[in-house]
Amino acid sequence: MTADPIPPGFVPISRTGPFLDLFGPVYTKDEGSSTIVAVRVGDKHLNTLGIAHGGMLVTLADSALGINLSRALDVPRPMVTVNLSTDFLQPARRGDWLEAHVQVQRVGVHLAFASCHLKVGDRLILRASGVFAIIGPEVPLPAREDFDG
Repeated sequence: MTADPIPPGFVPISRTGPFLDLFGPVYTKDEGSSTIVAVRVGDKHLNTLGIAHGGMLVTLADSALGINLSRALDVPRPMVTVNLSTDFLQPARRGDWLEAHVQVQRVGVHLAFASCHLKVGDRLILRASGVFAIIGPEVPLPAREDFDG
């Protein structure tokens, strides 16, 4: 695979971890109040059919949802996925520039909701909706005996 240029405005993600390091490189671009998260589909992302593996697509959507929901808060806080629903619409192929576009619907005290579209140009590859739990010391948890669900 030849090294295709990264589209203008995208920069390497500033904060990552061991899993995204293996998955990436991952790029971001701020657009209004949203952050587009993107990758170039490489050989390591392909399944035996030679198209992007479903797990790769879900990983990108899940990561983009979490990044955007965390940034939607006045003070970014960690979140974990509670539910992720996905629909695979078209294949992504080696060399494709795959972008995750997120729309935040609601951020509450304990839960946050958003949707994501993975796109290659104008082609819609995957749609996802996610629910995330907001965690961290900033969210006071009720005492165990006071917790009712």
